[in-house]
Amino acid sequence: VQLQACGGGLVQAGGFLRLSCAASGRTFSSYTMGWFRQAPGKEREFVAAIVWSGSAYYADSVKGRFTISRDNAKNTVYLQMNSLKPEDTAVYYCAGAPQRYSAAYYYTQPSLYDYWGQGTLVTVSS
Repeated sequence: VQLQACGGGLVQAGGFLRLSCAASGRTFSSYTMGWFRQAPGKEREFVAAIVWSGSAYYADSVKGRFTISRDNAKNTVYLQMNSLKPEDTAVYYCAGAPQRYSAAYYYTQPSLYDYWGQGTLVTVSS
């Protein structure tokens, strides 16, 4: 599976962006998809995950502001980011994990993911 993320950019605080991640391969629908982010000088952190059924799980820092979704027919996962804050500034990565568990909250660790996109930069100005 190859992943291509896009949609990052510069936005003012309070604004919104939608990230997309297109996947190649016929088995996309069987993968759990996740979004992670990494700010300068910080470790990569979990943002959101969605399993094949559409069940999702979010980091507390983005809950209520971000929404992860997937379109299995288009082999694409999205991250709608609303009410953006300067602390959301980071490179955002999409990732794919083989379906091992049915609940999305198991998929918060980067080590579970076998495939990673190249990252897209999100900058939120104050």
